[in-house]
Amino acid sequence: MTTPTLGSQALSYEWIKFRSVRSTLWTTAATAVLPLLGAVFVAATGSLQPDDTVLGGSLTLSVVAQMLAAVVGALVISGEYSSGTIRTTFAAVPRRSTVFAAKATLVAAVMYVLALLSCSAAYLVGNAMLPEGRYAQGDPLPALFGIAASFAVAAVLGLAVGTLVRHSAGAVTTVIGVLLLPSLFGPLFGNAERWIAGLSPTAALEKLTQTSDATSDTVGSLGPWPSLLLVAACTTALALAALVLLRRRDA
Repeated sequence: MTTPTLGSQALSYEWIKFRSVRSTLWTTAATAVLPLLGAVFVAATGSLQPDDTVLGGSLTLSVVAQMLAAVVGALVISGEYSSGTIRTTFAAVPRRSTVFAAKATLVAAVMYVLALLSCSAAYLVGNAMLPEGRYAQGDPLPALFGIAASFAVAAVLGLAVGTLVRHSAGAVTTVIGVLLLPSLFGPLFGNAERWIAGLSPTAALEKLTQTSDATSDTVGSLGPWPSLLLVAACTTALALAALVLLRRRDA
């Protein structure tokens, strides 16, 4: 059996499991719905500040949705350890690296497409319902692709944390903490605040939604795109570390 065939089979197997687990499906559905609900709520209540962008206001619940994307990533593997089905997974696909790569590819692709569609729809809703000309347009198109990428990164981050923690409740709690702590504790690091606060997908997302305001000179900000690249690099490093530990612990 060749590696591409094994990888394809692993990805197909993961897709079947993804669609079959109720908790994963409900969390994924909530990830898709929250940005739309936020856009409708903000537009209906007129709760934006005058200096908000249409994109930022429309995606007021996108941070919560991104956290759910990370939770999905954590559940994809920690749920298998909690239920014991991970043994069946490794029996079907003995190569741990192939299993991990299939899970990472799946959650990243699903969350990217889902976030791009949901956040684009939320922006269109907000743009249609908010008063015309009152709020800055920002630069929605490239920002939406970056926002979708931040969801994909968050999902892979959740997968890495779930691989390390292996317990569903612990993995969910840990990944939410990982998302929030850089922004909360960044100010404690003085001149390094810009770097520390930019280490979370949540920070990158918040900057991307306010693309007309987020610049490299903003206090505590690396700028939206450098922040996203930094987060992606750190997430990749954590995922590789999780893969190494996975292969050692289950060898």
